[in-house]
Amino acid sequence: MLHNRDMSWLGFNLRVLQEAADPTVALYERLKFLSVFSSNLDEFFRVRYPAVIALSGLNKKTREKAGIETTGDIAVNIQREVNRQLVLFGRILEQEIIPELKKNGIVLYYNMPVRQEHTREIKELFFADVLSFIETIILTANHKTSFLPKNNRLYFVVTLKEAQPGALKQAMVSIPSGKINRFFTLSPLDGMEYVIFLDDIIRNNMGYLFPSLEILDVFSIKCNRNAALNLEEEYSGNLLMKIEKQLKKRDTGAPSRFLYEPGMPRNLRLFLTTAFMVKMEDLFEGGRYHHLSDLSFFPAFGKKLHYPLFRPLVPAHTSDSGNIFQVMERQDVLLHLPYQSYNPVLSFFNQAAADETVTEIAVTLYRLAPESHIAHALISAAKNGKHVVVFIELKARFDEARNIKWSRTMKAAGIRLVYSLPQIKVHVKVALVKKMVNGRQRMYALVSTGNFNELTARFYTDHVLMTSGGKVIKDLLLLFKYLEKGRNEFGEHRIKFSELLVAPFNLADELERCAEKEIKKSLKGAPAQIRIKVNNLEDPGIISLLYKAGKAGVQIHLMVRSVCCIVSGISEHITIRRIVDRFLEHTRLFIFGADDDALVFMGSADLMTRNLHHRVEVCVPINDAVCKKELLDYFNIQWSDNHKAVQQLADSQYTPVKQVNGHGINAQESIYEYLKSHV
Repeated sequence: MLHNRDMSWLGFNLRVLQEAADPTVALYERLKFLSVFSSNLDEFFRVRYPAVIALSGLNKKTREKAGIETTGDIAVNIQREVNRQLVLFGRILEQEIIPELKKNGIVLYYNMPVRQEHTREIKELFFADVLSFIETIILTANHKTSFLPKNNRLYFVVTLKEAQPGALKQAMVSIPSGKINRFFTLSPLDGMEYVIFLDDIIRNNMGYLFPSLEILDVFSIKCNRNAALNLEEEYSGNLLMKIEKQLKKRDTGAPSRFLYEPGMPRNLRLFLTTAFMVKMEDLFEGGRYHHLSDLSFFPAFGKKLHYPLFRPLVPAHTSDSGNIFQVMERQDVLLHLPYQSYNPVLSFFNQAAADETVTEIAVTLYRLAPESHIAHALISAAKNGKHVVVFIELKARFDEARNIKWSRTMKAAGIRLVYSLPQIKVHVKVALVKKMVNGRQRMYALVSTGNFNELTARFYTDHVLMTSGGKVIKDLLLLFKYLEKGRNEFGEHRIKFSELLVAPFNLADELERCAEKEIKKSLKGAPAQIRIKVNNLEDPGIISLLYKAGKAGVQIHLMVRSVCCIVSGISEHITIRRIVDRFLEHTRLFIFGADDDALVFMGSADLMTRNLHHRVEVCVPINDAVCKKELLDYFNIQWSDNHKAVQQLADSQYTPVKQVNGHGINAQESIYEYLKSHV
């Protein structure tokens, strides 16, 4: 029995929305949760929903053969749940957050007339700051227009009437939110700050765009389009150029959701389906304002309505060392982000670039920061004469253009670039540095659960292992050799990793072996436990294995942030929880055993079929006793959360974890305090 993947993901997005409704969360952070919810939903309709529609079109026999859910109409269920959540979104924004803003001296013009005192100011903004970015086009019913609404862009559809002979016209007017601010501040009135949408600045001055025509109706629209890249399986030829070509098509891909403002007449909707080549079933009624992911840019006015200032901790064993490699010689370093500073990782790359004894650097890059310190360090290293090899994944969704830009810059600096492998995505996050120490070659490695990205390191929870351990180094050398030569030349069947768990080679098999060991212990009456923390759990093989372990009496604790297809009601020994809080839970941990001698792994892989069998992933065993205890304590603290955690019920719904004796525990705050006092 499996819970539907897409309905499970929508459940996660609902949990994000619930944070926006929580009055104990700082007001501007509630706005950000609304923004994240909206952004997530856009991505869902760009990436997942087109696949849902395609699969739902298959006949029942074909779907059963492929293992696809056949009960009910999943597309209808998705639409019903999305509509329910959007109603909740509107209620939270209009009935809770906007009134709270007003209590704090901020008025947001939201579906309401502007005060007379602001009319002239709005007009000046329109002519001085907005008009030059607006595009207009007249549509006709006699032929299909060459204009198509671009992906995730905002527009008005305007119904116009000619003075003579009174014929009606339809026009499109762009809302240029991608080029200028979505929100504008207006002059304070009566001690209150005022904010207006860019949309309403244009709406209130629409007559200036069509001076000789009568404006009858104005409706806002937005179109989500299929964002999948269609590339040949073998990726023959110049992959970089092929991806660039596909990116240009992303803005005009097949429509997956066409949002329109309430009140739009049916005849106008029919006209738009013809003009824009949109199916009627792809039209969804939205609100007056679309693309509310822009709420993350809402003006702050210097008010203290955010989370309290957070200062990452500096691990004591790295705080006073100007040589990170000497620290790694003495001991393994385990970082817990964002609770601890990312500086040791930046020092690793920066010192490698500057150290004249460093000869080689190898790294895998998946998502880079816009002005990446790490990329600049690698460029400096190459210019300093070091041999730098960078494997960069060009197929990292929505970061393809940025990765292409960085790859060209790095290649121009003399870095050896290795691009995506055929048919497989490289999701692993590892780095290796070679240097000469007293005439001998020494090597130092990083293995991370998250990207080498100093920006996301501020609000994603991740772990980074910094080690000079010989077995890990040996396996990483083997992995980089495979990445450089490619699967066809190297021969997968000859790759044997002794320490690392590497997909698609031994990761799934080793996880199964560890689980079977716990099953045997439980059947013998010994304590047996499996603890897993991932973003997504979807692979049928892993789920069957966990069901088997649960029925054998193994205590299974699962922390799954997002997609979770396992059903807790199958076994009383399986408990599933989810945490959504200030930081995005992103760590991947795998713990087998109930005692201190448990096997502990951390790495880049989620438990999805694509991660285990169609991506290159790495999980590393944590052998250092101190580091292992930190991760065991980390998981246990998270499991004890009864402030932001919810637990799955037998029907796959979630309920808040109850406090015991009125004692509340916030895991993210508790982990920070734990690291502050213990590490």
